Amino acid sequence: MDAERESEPTPMKNRTTVERKSERELVVTRTFNGPARVVFEAWTKPELFRRWWAPKSMGMSLRSCEMDVRVGGKYRLEFEPDAMAFFGTYLEVTSHSRLVWTNEEGGEGGPVTTVTFEEKGGKTLLVMHELYSSKEALDAAGTGAADAMLETFAQLDELLVTLGASVGRS
Repeated sequence: MDAERESEPTPMKNRTTVERKSERELVVTRTFNGPARVVFEAWTKPELFRRWWAPKSMGMSLRSCEMDVRVGGKYRLEFEPDAMAFFGTYLEVTSHSRLVWTNEEGGEGGPVTTVTFEEKGGKTLLVMHELYSSKEALDAAGTGAADAMLETFAQLDELLVTLGASVGRS
């Protein structure tokens, strides 16, 4: 895995940075053109989340998207066409600023994901931090998930434009 990877910025688009911070940590960073409230809602409302989360280039879509976004609440995402599922539990929910959840589909010891939303001048700096149980677990995750995040974050940018969240051009 590369130590750091970035998407190429284009007009109106922001750069996504993927960086392996340690043997067990992967951090994805991006600024979105919209207020933290709207970006947070895109992460916590199933009807919005399902519109951007699955990478279109992979020919996948979310068949079901169940999200009980509260401390102790569960989520379950099922993809088509292969019925792959991701699920876990929300550990922390701070409206418009922070989400923390477990990733339980791989059994015990799955990564814990923390996403923070920091608003600056009508834009939102989003940092997604994944902490794996071991170097081997992060190595096993490979680059596929990180590469998919580049595409899904671009899709989130597009959704924010359709929601009228864009406050300017970068």
